[in-house]
Amino acid sequence: MDENNELEPNTFFIEVSGAGLPEVDGLFIPSTAPPAQSESGTLSSVGYWNGKRAWDRADGKAARSPALSYSNSYRSWRISRLDGHLAYDITCEDELPPTDRQWHVYKKGVAPAPKVVVHHFDPRQPCPQPNVVFVLGGPGAGKGTMCELAEHQLGWTHLSMGELLRAERERGGPTAETIRSILAAGQLVPNEITVTLLKNTMETIIRTTGKKNFLLDGFPRSLSNLDGWYEIFGYDTELPKMLYFECPYPVLEKRILGRAKYTGRSDDNVESLKLRFDTFKAETLPTVELFKSKNKCVEIDTSLDRQAVYELVRSQLAEHTEQSHATKPLTERSEILLGLRPYPKQES
Repeated sequence: MDENNELEPNTFFIEVSGAGLPEVDGLFIPSTAPPAQSESGTLSSVGYWNGKRAWDRADGKAARSPALSYSNSYRSWRISRLDGHLAYDITCEDELPPTDRQWHVYKKGVAPAPKVVVHHFDPRQPCPQPNVVFVLGGPGAGKGTMCELAEHQLGWTHLSMGELLRAERERGGPTAETIRSILAAGQLVPNEITVTLLKNTMETIIRTTGKKNFLLDGFPRSLSNLDGWYEIFGYDTELPKMLYFECPYPVLEKRILGRAKYTGRSDDNVESLKLRFDTFKAETLPTVELFKSKNKCVEIDTSLDRQAVYELVRSQLAEHTEQSHATKPLTERSEILLGLRPYPKQES
């Protein structure tokens, strides 16, 4: 009993969808059932069952409380029907109901098994606001490398606008062909596509991972992008800080041609680089100047060695970086990115 009282409050929400038994679908909220003894003899506490978090149906219709919980006897997570009979389960010892594996159709269930999504915040409420740092610089300035380091080492989420747009293009959605032709011409994707994609991505990450620190790599690429940002987040929202990666064009060209050997990107060539850099000067530098005028821009010389650049980036993110991330040793991947160890040899 004392052990159960020391458990952290259950603040997660579960969304169940796509079940062959439609009554199972819906939102599950932290259980408020009073303490009771489980089938294994364990005494529960509010929000928990058998020492793991537990959930009731948000609509309160299920006869079983909690309706989604863990069984010590069967070592499995279970979801009940409205009449209390068990419909779906998955055998494991995970701390939360698995979202990356197929659930099993139990005795009183109907195929297919549902999809389960864990929310770190109540999906019935507005999504918490992200903590954002904009990252800009010419093509090849090192934005991706430094943002990846911040993700691996400091716990920030790195969102590359280029990668988001390319992924959207590959998915073949309604805007795929538009994105494909614009990227090939080295031009900027329309504001409505870029900002909508960015907003939806950040909200999904916040809700499903609880992470709210974001590095937006390649945004805002234009003053129009910034207008779009304000339209979504409000014109009274405080302007985020910007990290501007300054790098001479000859260095950029050398880096782009060097990475073209292994990236496979169609725009990693001299012709596309010239188009992209001209676009950067015409469309993006005015945005950088605006941030400078508002004392919101931190310039970082990325022609320095990678370790020096990373230390500058880390110091700028320190205020919002969790201590556990700030003090952890470098991972193998981070050492590779910093040039402290060679890239693994490719098998021929």
